[in-house]
Amino acid sequence: MKKNMIKGLGTALLVGGLLAGCSSGGSGGDAGTVVDVFNIKVETKDQLEAMIEKYESEHEDVDIRLTTVGGGQDAASALQAKFSSNEDPAIFLLGGLSDVEKYQNYLLDVSEMESAKTAIEGTLQGSTVDGTPYGIPLNIEGFGWMINKEIFEAAGVDPASIASYDDFTKAVETIDSKKEELGLEAVFGYSGKEDWVTSQFSNHFTAPEFDNDLQVAYEATELTFKYGDRMKEYTDLLNKYNVQPILSLDYSTSVEELFTNNKVAIIHQGNWIVPSLDGIDPEFSKEKLGILPLFVDSDTDGYISAGPSWFWGINKEHDEKVVEASKDFIDWMYTSDYGKQQIVEEFKYIPAHEGYEIDSITDPVSKEVYQMLLDGKSRVWAHNQYPSGFSQTSFFPEYQKYLNGDISWEDLEKTASEKFTEMR
Repeated sequence: MKKNMIKGLGTALLVGGLLAGCSSGGSGGDAGTVVDVFNIKVETKDQLEAMIEKYESEHEDVDIRLTTVGGGQDAASALQAKFSSNEDPAIFLLGGLSDVEKYQNYLLDVSEMESAKTAIEGTLQGSTVDGTPYGIPLNIEGFGWMINKEIFEAAGVDPASIASYDDFTKAVETIDSKKEELGLEAVFGYSGKEDWVTSQFSNHFTAPEFDNDLQVAYEATELTFKYGDRMKEYTDLLNKYNVQPILSLDYSTSVEELFTNNKVAIIHQGNWIVPSLDGIDPEFSKEKLGILPLFVDSDTDGYISAGPSWFWGINKEHDEKVVEASKDFIDWMYTSDYGKQQIVEEFKYIPAHEGYEIDSITDPVSKEVYQMLLDGKSRVWAHNQYPSGFSQTSFFPEYQKYLNGDISWEDLEKTASEKFTEMR
């Protein structure tokens, strides 16, 4: 049964220490209107801080205080703790319809906001309940196999020639056979330590089961693993050719150490890694980065996953001045000339709003993700519609057990299916 409630104070006590030191105040100091923002996008924390500083310079009566929790920290529990301890933020990120339901009593109807009116058709679906949108799309993000094209080509593999699951398997085997001369630690750098990576990986196989429809996924009471056999095949492949121990590999090691330094050829990530890559090697995303789809319900038609990843929710329970300032900041971020420029050029986001110059997107992969979305070669973010906590507490632990050889794939499917229905 779905429940519209916030967990108790116990969660706050557990993560209270986590929140300490995660905040960065704005420059407003003693400003009359204080807007607390809860952010989980650690990879664009610096860009958001710069955006806030610019806004505050134009609105001296507003002080925006940013808290960022993520990158291996339990952001969901940290946000719940904020509400449980009566420190609920004025603006916070929602991961999908489950989050909208959980916080619905706090959320503002955003339908009259300028940033809702300029949202690209369909991008509000992930925050809309009973016809009312409760969140502004952060951006459009796409994920799949992120590859180092330079390594592929050095191994004699043309990424453009991979048009089936068998092609992908042969490419992996070819690269593995040449890993020593290529200087690789392994072909894959899958982050088996990160629950969110596995949640996103599962999306490729559950989105088609849910008819590639967010509402169907949200209302589903069963997870049958219709495409579980293909998920097992991909899992066995990546585990065989992955940096080990796979369960110890976190995001930072996978992306910022192994992938960026040409030590692995393939990771499972999305275009959100571009700012991190560019911060280490400004030419990496332009010269080396590519994306490959997964072949799930068809051996010859591949898909990535793409769409709005997160949504900005506004807390209507705050003082009217805080609510108005929150609305104005979000609208300014996505509709002002400065904001639009920053979203594309500094955040490296694929915009979820109209009025942007797509040609200004500088990295080829983000352009490719956007084009695949337009061409119908993408799946929705169905995993964000799983029952609240399912990915973290039910599916991920079973997936780790399978990777470690502790349970069979049949055991994984059975336990995860039962938990899905129970938690729904």
